[in-house]
Amino acid sequence: MTDITLTTFDWVPDMPRGYVRDLRVRWALEEAGLSYKVDSVSFSDRNEEHFSRQPFGQVPWLTDGEIKIFETGAILLHLAERSEKLMPFEPSSRSEVIQWIFAALNSVEMASLPWSLYQFSDDTTDTPGRKHIDNFLNTRLKHMESVLADREWLVDSFSVADILMADVLRLVHRFDGLIELPNCRDYVARATTRTAFTKAYNDQMAHFAAGG
Repeated sequence: MTDITLTTFDWVPDMPRGYVRDLRVRWALEEAGLSYKVDSVSFSDRNEEHFSRQPFGQVPWLTDGEIKIFETGAILLHLAERSEKLMPFEPSSRSEVIQWIFAALNSVEMASLPWSLYQFSDDTTDTPGRKHIDNFLNTRLKHMESVLADREWLVDSFSVADILMADVLRLVHRFDGLIELPNCRDYVARATTRTAFTKAYNDQMAHFAAGG
């Protein structure tokens, strides 16, 4: 019997399916070979208990024995501490992975998230603010294109940092934001053809299709 429980919504609309962030945790668990079960909370009725586990009414959160943890980045870092398949134990390589975890969340996703919200809303209004968001993301993506020009993964081997970075870039790719960035596209393709990603993605899609 597993002590790890991943909690996500029981259902979400079609648009975000395959991109809800419990996917990142599922992917990490599959890569590490850690047994886990999935629990659900209501998407439409986020009650007091939900907010006691996740103060912003979001998902996912993880229970690992006596440990309860929310925020996807924090969950992934916790899991990476348990498995060398996700993060090397050697201090120098471990530091490299950690810096790229934060780069994915704070440098790239910070730029891609407001851009993707416009895409999800089909808002094509040409405003100075929108141009600023476009330029901000394009600048960050060009830096990543250079980074990925001469490496397969962000550090020497696949790690939890690649789970985060690839998933951030995958959403940009969904809306054709990587058309002129072949290194980024190839990186996303390498990551998302991994067996663990395929399993995690299919499991999430089946979970939401079944209503949790």
